[in-house]
Amino acid sequence: MSVLRQFLPAFFLTAALLALWQGYCARADVSPLILPAPSDVARGLWANRADLARHAGATLLVAGLGFSLSVVFAFASSVALWFLPALRRGVLPLMVASQTVPIVALAPLMVLWFGFGLLPKVLLVILVTFFPMLVSLLSGYARLPQAYHDQLVSMGAGRVALFRRAALPVARPQFFAGLRISATYAIVATIFAEYAGARQGLGIWILTAKNNFRADLVLSAVVLSAVLTLSLLGLLHLIDRVTGRRFRGGDDAAA
Repeated sequence: MSVLRQFLPAFFLTAALLALWQGYCARADVSPLILPAPSDVARGLWANRADLARHAGATLLVAGLGFSLSVVFAFASSVALWFLPALRRGVLPLMVASQTVPIVALAPLMVLWFGFGLLPKVLLVILVTFFPMLVSLLSGYARLPQAYHDQLVSMGAGRVALFRRAALPVARPQFFAGLRISATYAIVATIFAEYAGARQGLGIWILTAKNNFRADLVLSAVVLSAVLTLSLLGLLHLIDRVTGRRFRGGDDAAA
């Protein structure tokens, strides 16, 4: 019930905005080529549901694979940088500088170097989603209280024990925050990579619909993109809640 109450304001606001959009299109007599009404977008979704499902499945596959690999790489990199502070001081500025390269330049290069297959799209998703998770983990490790650190050291804890028993649990909230931020980029990065060059996916669907002046089909893909992103965020929220309960239960047992 609390979850339903939490999402009710967003639901009513979305419904009101859609009603205003529908009313404006009806009263202003706007051409569907310029601004299709929500009802036109819904009809486009339903009429092309099979093709859209196929393209959305291709996008979800790339985004899921790239995001999963990005989580693994970000966690492994954060562990290495935590255990090797000198490496962190040398590598982190380079990683920050890498984020200044615009995705609009990276996507065509990935396609040029690796072709139109799965690899360039997965690599682009990893590049886009890797950094927020890495920074969130490193920020979380840095939140370890000095008093707790000193207490564990005085009890004979080594670097591995410090990381496993102290730094990693403290960083958990920041890690999930980074996951949510990166998840919002995963679908968008995949669509942009497909837009730059692919055989199927929502990016190709958007490009084809745009070239055919079908704004309703473009917006249909946008709706699906939002649904996929929200679904990914919902899955992360569920994982956070489930693992959070187990985490607290383990802490209580240890205490």
